[in-house]
Amino acid sequence: MLILALPWRSFRWYKGQRHYSGEFWSATVQDLVIYESRLELARLLFADFDLSVRHILAQPFLLKAEVAGAVRKHIPDYLLVTDAGPLVVDVKPRHRAVRPENAFTFAWTRQAVESRGWRYQVWSEPPVVELENIRFLAGYRRDWLFDHELLAEVRSADLDGVTIGMACRGWPRRPAALVRAAVLHLLWRQYFTVDLTRPLSGSHVLRRAA
Repeated sequence: MLILALPWRSFRWYKGQRHYSGEFWSATVQDLVIYESRLELARLLFADFDLSVRHILAQPFLLKAEVAGAVRKHIPDYLLVTDAGPLVVDVKPRHRAVRPENAFTFAWTRQAVESRGWRYQVWSEPPVVELENIRFLAGYRRDWLFDHELLAEVRSADLDGVTIGMACRGWPRRPAALVRAAVLHLLWRQYFTVDLTRPLSGSHVLRRAA
């Protein structure tokens, strides 16, 4: 099965490299997923936060096709298994994505992927504030670090329309740090939602997810 596939290639480390490779622990996969740049790490954060994403594969396969009279090869950056079907993702800074050689590769890759009934995406820099908010909430993504009895109490409370600050003060007999962590974990899990287009603060209003 494709979801059991290992990355087609491993990332490289060398002195003076211009990008940062590493491994991200994904709450979706419950395992490490590799990335080859900070922008790829950002895409992983968004994928891990997306409730429709069920699995994430890095460098999932090698595409090979004859295009314009020559054999072309390309390894996409990610395959996301989503509720809407497979989504193949290439990550590239916006100024590089439009270069003719990259645009050409992405064009024939899109054609190959969509011919299978899958979706294809070229992903570039996201809105800065939204990225920083999701990066912050990702610090609260590990389920086993939280008091599940407290999480149940917070979930059962009527917090729709209440600010984050007020919600965190709603359990005076509980350590404030634990209550705050529980609220932020439930924001990561999207049991509650807030406006992520402005910097996250205690004044954000919680909305119970539909």
